[in-house]
Amino acid sequence: MSTVPEATNYSNTDLLDVRAVAALLGGCSTRHVFRLADAGRMPQPIKLGSLVRWRRAELDRWISEGCPPTKAGGR
Repeated sequence: MSTVPEATNYSNTDLLDVRAVAALLGGCSTRHVFRLADAGRMPQPIKLGSLVRWRRAELDRWISEGCPPTKAGGR
């Protein structure tokens, strides 16, 4: 029996790359997005191999709450 969990169906908008996150945050730079994440001031990304992605639902909730600081940073 395999120990690999079943794949979840994600649409292209469920996981956002840094450019999409920057656009969602009003057009800031991609470097600024990484600085916010590193400082723990926004939800942390998930790593998929060498890819870095943010969950759209987490970002939407964070924005709707007024962008409060999150846990300590670290990519």
